[in-house]
Amino acid sequence: MMFILAACFVWGVNDSKAVEVTLTIDEGVDRPAALETAARNLGQVLTEINRAQQAKTILTTNGLPMDEFSLRSLLRLWAVTPFYCDDEEVVERCWVFRDGTMMVSHIPLIITPQEEDFGVGTYQEAIVEFDARGRLTDFRLALDAHLSESLEHCGSVVEKEKQMVIMQYIERFRTAYNQKDIEFIDQLFSDDALIITGTVVTVRPNKDNNFMRQKVVYNKQSKEQYIRNLRKAFARNKWINVKFSEIGDNGETGGCAGITRSEKNRNMYGVRLHQEWNSSTYSDEGYLFLLWEFPENGGSPIIHVRTWQPEWVGGQRQEPDDDISTLGGFNL
Repeated sequence: MMFILAACFVWGVNDSKAVEVTLTIDEGVDRPAALETAARNLGQVLTEINRAQQAKTILTTNGLPMDEFSLRSLLRLWAVTPFYCDDEEVVERCWVFRDGTMMVSHIPLIITPQEEDFGVGTYQEAIVEFDARGRLTDFRLALDAHLSESLEHCGSVVEKEKQMVIMQYIERFRTAYNQKDIEFIDQLFSDDALIITGTVVTVRPNKDNNFMRQKVVYNKQSKEQYIRNLRKAFARNKWINVKFSEIGDNGETGGCAGITRSEKNRNMYGVRLHQEWNSSTYSDEGYLFLLWEFPENGGSPIIHVRTWQPEWVGGQRQEPDDDISTLGGFNL
């Protein structure tokens, strides 16, 4: 269930229509203080993008609520080819991380070569990140999503031979955790890997809820942060035993298969697994999703995305979240 918590109206200039942004968050997630600001800032940026595209002019970046990195990323994209937001009303789920930062995926864009008229082009989606104050910190296009507006949410079924190859690498990956082989794990992740981890926390009673309850908070890490934290976990545990099991051909309850192939980049595969982590200091069970890329030249594959979510929250079993555990969740 989603709660709509922020609706922002941003009025453009030069008669271009404003983009209204509404951000939603999951039920039970604490409402970030900067959620409305993030929605308003995203609306302002999208409105300026539409104004510049319609006027066939450069972006007016002065005053845009973006840091230097996100602004540079946006300008690099704009220099290649202009684009515009396809919807005047954008309603999207906002991922809220423990440190207060936020991320929104699936912002609809139309890529338009300069020689084409407004409204003609190829569908694309953007991913936008915000700091804890709601300012944009990244503006990027979804990974390799450029071939078609339509997509299969889960990807295509993978042939058995390829499944076996992928599972061999998964087994090596699992073994590296058991052996505390941090160097091998470091090599497997791409330098710009996206890593999302869910943690169950206990919420004390408050004026709105008289009972103790548990909820999941999500933490986003870079590869560098993840490897650093993993080193610490290896150091404080005398032993680690990680087990993976495939989610069946039709998912846990008729959903996505355990291994699927991207319809947009045929070298990319989504792997959804059930993970059991047992160690001398900590144990848990949950759902692991890995986005692998296998090079055409037959070299070693790399992991672009790793997400983990707990299977049990407050004594209730959870299903895998398609928004972070399928190829479709990453526009592939």
